[in-house]
Amino acid sequence: MDTFLNSFENTLYWILNMISFQVNWSKNYFWGLIVISFTIWMFEIFIPWRKQQKIFRKELGLDLFYMFFNFFLFALIINGVYALIGKKVHEYGLSMDSFTVINLKEFNPILQLIIFFLVSDFFQWITHITLHRVPFLWKFHQIHHSAKLMSFPVHFRYHWMENILYKPLKILAIMLLGGFEPEQAYIVHFVAITIGHINHANLKITWGPFKYIFNNPVMHLYHHAYHLPTHKKHGVNYGISLSVWDYIFRTNYIPEVDKYVKLGFEGDDKIPKTFEKQAWVGFKPYKRPKIE
Repeated sequence: MDTFLNSFENTLYWILNMISFQVNWSKNYFWGLIVISFTIWMFEIFIPWRKQQKIFRKELGLDLFYMFFNFFLFALIINGVYALIGKKVHEYGLSMDSFTVINLKEFNPILQLIIFFLVSDFFQWITHITLHRVPFLWKFHQIHHSAKLMSFPVHFRYHWMENILYKPLKILAIMLLGGFEPEQAYIVHFVAITIGHINHANLKITWGPFKYIFNNPVMHLYHHAYHLPTHKKHGVNYGISLSVWDYIFRTNYIPEVDKYVKLGFEGDDKIPKTFEKQAWVGFKPYKRPKIE
């Protein structure tokens, strides 16, 4: 209990210090998120891809709440849980170095960041596929896919259980890369948030020839498409920041682009409309609709 409460207190002070500008701008995740979000929202307002889409759409408030809940409020609890797990790991005489596969200690700092970014993104890509293909996990991930319009805050519209599923893999990526300097991770963090926001934004960006490397709003739009080919029935375009994994493993799919393509999935009308009810979605029996 002491370990959990200490972590809760430290996380709370961390959040409050960021809000009150007592944390350096380069590592201020709270205001960094706001600056990135506001900037991309301005692009959505002045150069929207889908011009008929409302700026103040119906679910904007819900999506914004998800953004701050998943990134900050839920951290108060989940960080305490990970503190308990970390304590048990140390009790068994294990450390971060016990799992090292690639030691980055002698690598150039920039190369360290690039390798960490690649490994972390690949682990998240695998997790994303798992969320779609394992029925139990899909029950939680369907909250993200219940969005009927794409806009930057949809990036963080996901069930709180996904925090539990994704974060351990990010930690595992760090554990596999010995010698990595954690204080540099904020660079990867802000890059990933920016790319993720852009991918969900009402913007037409393809990155030209770099589309085979970086994910983009056009590609990700079809990840959220309601209708998919039968042979792609479990999903397409799973890339988080990078699209390269989809092209390598042939999970890519971009037909003739329809910017107003219907979004969602069969049965999405049964998803509750409020956060309080959505928080419990996934803990009730659910059968994925059969696809003819």
